[in-house]
Amino acid sequence: MTPEQVLQAVPQQAPFRFLDEILELDDAHIVGRYTFKPDEFFYRGHFPGDPVTPGVILTEAMAQTSVVALGLYLCAQTLPGDELSKWTTLFTECQMEFHLPVLPGETVTIVGEKQFFRRMKLKSRAQLFLADGRLAAEGVLAGVGVQRGK
Repeated sequence: MTPEQVLQAVPQQAPFRFLDEILELDDAHIVGRYTFKPDEFFYRGHFPGDPVTPGVILTEAMAQTSVVALGLYLCAQTLPGDELSKWTTLFTECQMEFHLPVLPGETVTIVGEKQFFRRMKLKSRAQLFLADGRLAAEGVLAGVGVQRGK
């Protein structure tokens, strides 16, 4: 699959998709980018007058890139034909550290590195960088592919 095909296959959609583009993608890593628009729904309540992107949203952005998108790419190599559309990714674990706030309007780059992929389970080390290159968050995230309707 090409990066564009993987991006189209990511099941999360607006207003809950936090991956605008995939810059790099191979069997070992992924690099994605997202711009947090100032009018995102969660800024109204987190913190009114001085909004900051919630850590759970940063975690979701990192999971969508380093587990869902990379997982789709890896699964497409093992599943025949149109079988990929019958699978979805369930989030199974995460360990995160947050270093810097991500403010409305900021563009972040997410780097995911595969730690292992077997039996449809992917564990990745993910890092989220601000536009100036500073590390804002990092962690280890995992998910497992499951057949829909089972």
